[in-house]
Amino acid sequence: MALKASQLKVGDTHSERVVENLSRTQLVMYAGASGDYNPLHSDEVYSVQAAGYKSVFAHGMLSMGYLGEFLVQAGGADAIRKFRTRFAKLTWPGETITCRGRITRVTDEGGARLVECDIWTENQDGERKITSSATLTLSR
Repeated sequence: MALKASQLKVGDTHSERVVENLSRTQLVMYAGASGDYNPLHSDEVYSVQAAGYKSVFAHGMLSMGYLGEFLVQAGGADAIRKFRTRFAKLTWPGETITCRGRITRVTDEGGARLVECDIWTENQDGERKITSSATLTLSR
């Protein structure tokens, strides 16, 4: 989904489904990759009985990683100038997660085009899980 700087305008939207039917296995794999072994993400008994949640749930940083990859695919890792995130709701096993973005501002600075956007993850019901803003610097 590489963005073409010359074709971008305020209001443009982009989306990409990143995971369909998030599995508990994916949560355990992420725990191993990240070193975050908090039992809230892998131990059903602990998550429900000790912490009061309905089930285990995804690491917030896993979902933030989905948005980071969304930005990398849009402009490349070197293009990311700002990336701010707010964790809004928990992501549960079984959900299908899509990254979405909307361009909010486009300006030219020197030989580059600065693209500001709102980005977020949402589940199959349109419930936003993470809300973010980002700025990309793209070659004109």
